[in-house]
Amino acid sequence: MKIISLGEILWDIFPQAEHLGGAPFNFALHAHNLGHEIYFVSAVGKDRRGQLALDQMEAADISTRFVRRVSDYPTGTVTVSFSNSGGPQYRIHRPVAYDFPNVDHAEFGDLVSPSPQWIYYGTLQQMSASAHELTMRLLGAAPSAKRFYDVNLRIDSYTPDLVRGLTRQADILKLSEEEHPAVQEIIGITGHSREQFCRNCAHEFDLEAVCITRGLAGCSLLLKDEFLEAPGFRVRVADTIGAGDAFSSALVHGLGAGWTALQIADFANRVGALVASRAGGAPRWSVQEAMGLGDVNTYRG
Repeated sequence: MKIISLGEILWDIFPQAEHLGGAPFNFALHAHNLGHEIYFVSAVGKDRRGQLALDQMEAADISTRFVRRVSDYPTGTVTVSFSNSGGPQYRIHRPVAYDFPNVDHAEFGDLVSPSPQWIYYGTLQQMSASAHELTMRLLGAAPSAKRFYDVNLRIDSYTPDLVRGLTRQADILKLSEEEHPAVQEIIGITGHSREQFCRNCAHEFDLEAVCITRGLAGCSLLLKDEFLEAPGFRVRVADTIGAGDAFSSALVHGLGAGWTALQIADFANRVGALVASRAGGAPRWSVQEAMGLGDVNTYRG
C-alpha cells in the first residue's frame, strides 16, 4: 500500500545514547518493514543530527525527498527519562525543524497522485500552524485515503480543539489506555467501559475503527460493529519506546489486508510486544519472529 506518514522526526536523547525516532517516523519504518511504500513528510535542520537522520533514512531505504532541510531551526530532540514504573517520560524541545515541513508543487503532486491508501498523522507536529496547514491540504487532495490518527498526547503539546479537529478528520482512531481518560474528556464522549467509549466515539465521529492499546493486557478494538479485547504477549521488556508505533503499523497492515478484527488485534499485539522486547524505537524484526511469540501472556525471557 502507498502510505503517507506526516509528522516529527527527532532524536530521543537518553543518558547514554541517542536514537532516531518520533512516532510518525517510527511508524514509517515499521510499515516499510511490512512491505509498504512509504512517503514520509517532515523536516530536519541543516546540522549534524539532521544529516545523520537523512543518512539513517537512506540506509533504511525510505526516501528523503519529502523531508525539508531547514536553516533557521535545529533538528528535533527529546530528552527521555524513565519513571519508577519504567515508563518513558519526555521533555520536548521546540520550536525545531519538524515544525516547518514543506513540499513544492511537484512533490505535492507525487504525494497525492496516485492517491495513497493511507495517511497517518499524530498530534505533536500538528501544534505547528504550517504543519497543520500542509496536513489539511494533503487530506483534502486525497479524499479516498483512509486517515489514521495516532493520538500520542504529550505534555504541553496539544489543545482540546486540536484533538477534536484531528479526530473529526480521521477514519481510524488509536490511543493508549493512559490517554483514554484525557481523550474522553477532551472530545466529550461518555461511556463507563472501554467498549461503550469506543462505540460512542465511533458514532460521534463516524469512525471505522477505534483502538485502545493496553500494554501487557493487549488491546481493545472496535472495527465497524465488532468489539473485542485481545490479550497481549508477555515479553522481557527492553523499553516501550516505539512499541505503540509498531502496533500502529501492524494495525494499518491488517486493516488494509481486510483481516478480521481478531486477526488484526492479535497481529498488532504480537508486533508491539516484539518491538518492546528490543531497545530503541525501531529495532529490526520480522513477521516470522512476531508470529513465533509464545501463547498469550506466556513469559519469554
